[in-house]
Amino acid sequence: MEVILIIPLLLGWAAGLTVNYLADVLPITRSFSQPACLQCGSSIGWLDYLLFRACANGHPRKMRSWVVQAIMTALSVYIWNSPPVKLGYIIGLFLLIYFGIVFVIDLEHRLILHPTSIAGSILGLVVGWLKWGLKPALIGGLFGLTVMLALYFFGVLFARARAKRMAAQGQEVDDEEALGAGDVILLTILGLMLGWPFIWFGLLFGILLGGFFSLLLVLWLLVSRKYKSNALMLFIPYGPYFIISAFLIIFFTTFLAMILPG
Repeated sequence: MEVILIIPLLLGWAAGLTVNYLADVLPITRSFSQPACLQCGSSIGWLDYLLFRACANGHPRKMRSWVVQAIMTALSVYIWNSPPVKLGYIIGLFLLIYFGIVFVIDLEHRLILHPTSIAGSILGLVVGWLKWGLKPALIGGLFGLTVMLALYFFGVLFARARAKRMAAQGQEVDDEEALGAGDVILLTILGLMLGWPFIWFGLLFGILLGGFFSLLLVLWLLVSRKYKSNALMLFIPYGPYFIISAFLIIFFTTFLAMILPG
């Protein structure tokens, strides 16, 4: 291994720590607070947290922490050797951190938080401007906003129908939404990053990814005999699928060439 690879390895490990820390504290406290055990809520010292030690009550860290560390470190090495076009390694690493934070929080909590949206808006405009130009970036952001607003209002109607069905079946009605306002903001940010017309492909591919994994979920419920009549009324977070789609378009030029030949 070349000595120079120590740099992306260390920076990737630091990026993983950042994603894990913010994914642990932001959904709970909405601030840069002392890390705490996600199982019992007891505070974890900074050194113990950085060294992945168990909390004072013996609860180990989630497997997600190690998975994030491994993925972020590997991706850091990848973009060190193949930096995203017109962005370079440093901006690419910040982009990976943003993607990682949004991905994990939305997957675990079905939340897209305002702090990440504010930071993402600034990052998205910078990335889109550098990569595509200001006009395509702004058009992409507007397209993402418009399409997701339409889908959001459709989701509101679906949520109301779902609530009526749950009430008719004697189930307690919850506040679940097919799409939240955070999803609208996220697609606006991704529209800035991907620009026009790539946001169209990013949106379509994200929806197809979500549909594919939803189908796998239904098949698994059928095979495991856990399927219920209201299984199709479950909502899944779509943010992670849109993040994967944007990640592929920005960081893998071969993927971009595949969907846009010539």
